[in-house]
Amino acid sequence: MGVKEKVVSIDKLSFDELELELGALQRRCRELGIPVLVVMEGLSAAGKGTMINSITLPLDPRWFKVTCIAAPNDDERMRPFLWRFWRRIPAAGRLAIFDRSWYRALLDYQVQDEMEGGSVEKVLGDVRAFERQLIDAGIVIFKFWLQVSKKEQKKRLEKLQSNPATSWRVSQEAIERHWKYYEYQKSVDHMIKQTDCPDALWKIVQTDTMGDASLEVLRHLVETLRDHVLLWEEGHKPGSSVPAEKEMPSSKDAPSLRDLDLSQSLDKKEYAKLLVKRQRQARDLEHEIYRRRIPVVIVYEGWDAAGKGGNIRRLTQNLDPRGYEVIPISAPNEVEKSHHYLWRFWSDFPKAGHITIFDRSWYGRVMVERVEGFCSEADWKRAYREINEMEENFHHFGAIVVKFWLQIDPHEQLRRFRARENNPTKRWKLNDEDWRNREKWPQYEEAVEEMVRRTHTDWAPWTLVESNCKRHARIKTLDTVIASIEKKL
Repeated sequence: MGVKEKVVSIDKLSFDELELELGALQRRCRELGIPVLVVMEGLSAAGKGTMINSITLPLDPRWFKVTCIAAPNDDERMRPFLWRFWRRIPAAGRLAIFDRSWYRALLDYQVQDEMEGGSVEKVLGDVRAFERQLIDAGIVIFKFWLQVSKKEQKKRLEKLQSNPATSWRVSQEAIERHWKYYEYQKSVDHMIKQTDCPDALWKIVQTDTMGDASLEVLRHLVETLRDHVLLWEEGHKPGSSVPAEKEMPSSKDAPSLRDLDLSQSLDKKEYAKLLVKRQRQARDLEHEIYRRRIPVVIVYEGWDAAGKGGNIRRLTQNLDPRGYEVIPISAPNEVEKSHHYLWRFWSDFPKAGHITIFDRSWYGRVMVERVEGFCSEADWKRAYREINEMEENFHHFGAIVVKFWLQIDPHEQLRRFRARENNPTKRWKLNDEDWRNREKWPQYEEAVEEMVRRTHTDWAPWTLVESNCKRHARIKTLDTVIASIEKKL
């Protein structure tokens, strides 16, 4: 049964009827593949646990997950602020409930007026971008702020403390937040004002009386989910009929494929000498970034047979394998397809002091998926902004981002294809898809030019590498990585 038949006014539904309706809506979201994210926030003793219990009772537990967001552990502190939240966003058809979220950390930092990895205002901007990206991908976001009076908060904290079974829940931090109640309230007002967006509005619920508060939350969930389900049933899926956003402006300093001199080369003797020297420098710098806890992200993109694999091998040949990881990116699997397309890349962000090398990357959205029609025009046009925002988030955390496009001409690619065909040890590298992609060279070249123009930034610049000569290409990428790290140091 679709939502179109459910016309009973929300205000007329009883608590029990709202629970039944919420359960039905969860099943419908599951059928339609709608992901739902519920953020439950509030000061200590505002009733978050009680409220989460209230809204999950009518739900099928197989299709939701509650995550309690505590203070970051050591591993999480070595990643960007939003890393641990990106990894927990819901897949299509699933519901995720966050008991606390990125907002609790923001509040604490606002009161302390400090934040590791960037100022509070920068991180607020990252949060707004994060939520907008999730919404654009079809995730329904609920943000509840449970408001409790200082008098009621004190009474609840004292009750918890008086019971040996619950006294552990009242930490010293919770007591200190109670002492700073009005200071925190001022920060709450600022935070809500800065992050109250049309498609991710805050719902402020007074919880001094929990029964009334639970009814209010259930009504809001049912009413909003009804609207979203109805839109999906009518075919208004995110991205399917949404007009393309205003395009990202082109970078005036972006390099162009047309300006490359592909005749550049390096003789074997000079190459051998430079390779030993550059690999030694790279190894020393790997130790230095580990000591200083600086993460490095290196992206390799380029034509088929442009030499990415051999280039990566020369870059890593003398490095400590405990300090780097190479991530080969292929077409997304079913689990990855059920999430936001950036989800799998966020998961592989390196720890502070480590290097992650992506052999192909998130730029597949604006190249392969664009040219082959695997996503809508609105999707790939929006991706320029989303990618820039993600890389800026890395930059705010202090990461070095290096991006390579390995360029060869069609004649050199054909020569390498033929060589692979005739070499039994390399034949596995060539497949039908490589030949199909070659037939679309003009379309891919247009996509690459636009990709570079729109995603060449101060914090994540592109380096175009002349790769008809593999020796020249390998030394140029090593030189670029070394220079980028040295600049940061």
